[in-house]
Amino acid sequence: MATNIADKLAQERRARLAAERLLDQKRRELFAANQQLALHAQALSDEIVQQRQGLQLALTEAESLKGENSRVRGDLERAHSVARIAQRRLWDALETIRDGFAVFDADLRLVAANRAYLSFFKGEIAVVPGVSYDAVLRLIAAHGMVEMQGRDAPDWHHEMVARIRSTQIPPYVLRTADGRHIRLIDRWAAAGDLVCLAQDITPTIAREAELEEARRKAEAASRAKSAFLANMSHEIRTPMNGVVSMAELLAQTDLTEDQRLFAETIRSSGDALLTIINDVLDYSKIDAERLRLYPEAFDLERCLHEVMMLLRPSAQEKGVTLMIDYDMFLPTRFVADPGRMRQIVTNLLGNAVKFTAAGHVLVRVVGFEKADGRHELHVSVEDTGIGIAPDHVEEIFGEFNQVECEASRRYQGTGLGLAITRRLVGLMGGTLWVDSEPGKGSCFGFRVVVPVAEPADPIGQPTPPITLRRAMVVDELLINRVILERQLETYGLEVALCHSCAEAARLLDQGAVFDVILVDTDTSGMGGAGLATKLHEMGQDIPVLLLGAGDGDAEGGMADGRMIGLRKPVLRSDLFHALQALSTPEDTAQPPAALPAPPLPTSPSRAMRILAAEDNRTNRLVLRKMVEDFDIELHFADNGQEAVALWRSIRPDLIFMDISMPRMDGRAATRAIRDEERRLGGHTPICALTAHAMDEDHAEIMAAGMDQCLTKPLRKSAIAARIEEHRPPDARPPLPAPDQAAAP
Repeated sequence: MATNIADKLAQERRARLAAERLLDQKRRELFAANQQLALHAQALSDEIVQQRQGLQLALTEAESLKGENSRVRGDLERAHSVARIAQRRLWDALETIRDGFAVFDADLRLVAANRAYLSFFKGEIAVVPGVSYDAVLRLIAAHGMVEMQGRDAPDWHHEMVARIRSTQIPPYVLRTADGRHIRLIDRWAAAGDLVCLAQDITPTIAREAELEEARRKAEAASRAKSAFLANMSHEIRTPMNGVVSMAELLAQTDLTEDQRLFAETIRSSGDALLTIINDVLDYSKIDAERLRLYPEAFDLERCLHEVMMLLRPSAQEKGVTLMIDYDMFLPTRFVADPGRMRQIVTNLLGNAVKFTAAGHVLVRVVGFEKADGRHELHVSVEDTGIGIAPDHVEEIFGEFNQVECEASRRYQGTGLGLAITRRLVGLMGGTLWVDSEPGKGSCFGFRVVVPVAEPADPIGQPTPPITLRRAMVVDELLINRVILERQLETYGLEVALCHSCAEAARLLDQGAVFDVILVDTDTSGMGGAGLATKLHEMGQDIPVLLLGAGDGDAEGGMADGRMIGLRKPVLRSDLFHALQALSTPEDTAQPPAALPAPPLPTSPSRAMRILAAEDNRTNRLVLRKMVEDFDIELHFADNGQEAVALWRSIRPDLIFMDISMPRMDGRAATRAIRDEERRLGGHTPICALTAHAMDEDHAEIMAAGMDQCLTKPLRKSAIAARIEEHRPPDARPPLPAPDQAAAP
């Protein structure tokens, strides 16, 4: 029993342990279940939180989208409003313009048009949005709204359709039935639409017609003025040829002092009148913009020298010294219009001489080479004349103006010279300037850029004369001494300056030694000839250059070859050659052996044959008197037909051909002679003698086949030069005339 109890107790103990183990297991399972439930609950809680957050975010985005939608709707409404306003403004603007405006779509159907465009169709109800461009053209043709200029309606319609199909639609002008002119301007837009503009240009056409009529009248007036001036010039020059030329011939005869004065007065007055005529003609051509430049190569320094030679008598009468200061390292040959350049210099230099009662007139030329090889020249004319007040400077460049003051009132002229000069300088692309002070003088100058007619390298220093080292310059004018000093130093000479012959004599008495002496013949005191005499008395054989306007002293001392006279102003080349001539004694070298002399040619046995075609009796008399001391055979013809006939019979060596003659003028006669020469061969020089002074007249004369042209009044020197130029080798030279050396 005890065993049973122990067994039962053990059994109960085992059962209790099993129950405890089962309870512990259930507890662990329950804890694990609770843990799992807690995790699940936490996950559910987190998910709920996330969903709530997502919902809140969605609600927030929904509110934002709602606000954005409202804003976009507002912007869209405002944009529609702006577009409506812009469209209204655009069409309001298009309605306010006078030009017609229309837009057709890519299918060429009307989209919109302003009232100005629609008014062209006079209320036709068919012209509304949607109508085709082709229908519009047919409507215009059918109702006769435009003038078709002789074409029928189908041809006009076809032309207009072909025009609108072009990529670049050309403008087109319609003339309406009521006389208006409508310009059509059509353009293709980027989207394919056709934009059309119809402009009423009737006022413009009328204005253009008025302007064309005004231009035609102005040109007719200009031609009439030019013809009048040319005719007046011709009519005046014809009798002036008798006055001036006869006065020139009269002055060369034996006259009393009073008679010579009268003849010179007639000649100078005629020259003054011709100057006025030339000024008026030049101004007329400049004013009409018909003046042309004829550039060619010319020597600027020699041109200045020639102008000074022409003005030298006027300057000598007043005791005014003329000088040139030409840059030693500047070329002398340039390309420009030499005639106009001479005219500019003559006007400036002539004014300087006219308004200078005493002292000097100096022409100064400087310049430099530009990058393109051309030279910029600065030419100035300085004088010691009456000067110009600052407030009157601009007046002198006006047309027909002269400074009104007591000092200048006694000087006469047209008042055109400086106006023409400024226009000529401007035509050359240059500028004219002036600097003046009353009572002290003036300086006029101009600047031009011109090509050089020779290599643009600066003039190198000439080889100094080998036997000349020291030179003395004697001149009362400081500026003249300075110019000569600069030139001589360029040649390598040491120079001493003296303002008088007395000072030079004292310097020589003190033992100063010189290889050459340059002395102005106008120097007061003993003068250049007196200084040469003193040198001879002192036993000094010093070469002397006499610089003087008259050269009378120089010619008297030329026999021994140690004294040379040069005219003032002295050209650089003349000075250099004179120094070379004085630097080489005659006995320093033996002459080379003479070559066998060629056979002497047979002396010409015939006189030169000259034919002069001139219908005016006075002009024939003038020409006959001019050449009566020439060894020539002169034949006259009264008109062009006689000239051609005489040319055939006598075959002259030279023809002087007048232009205006009856029956056949000089141009026609020249053409007839040239035509025969082309068939038969040969060429006879023909020199025109004309009173026509316009450039176009000269061009027409030369185009007729003439070789040269002389403008009346004639100068004996010019006639002599032409005769000598064209003298054939088998004709005797004409007898030298007293003024032959002055021929141009």
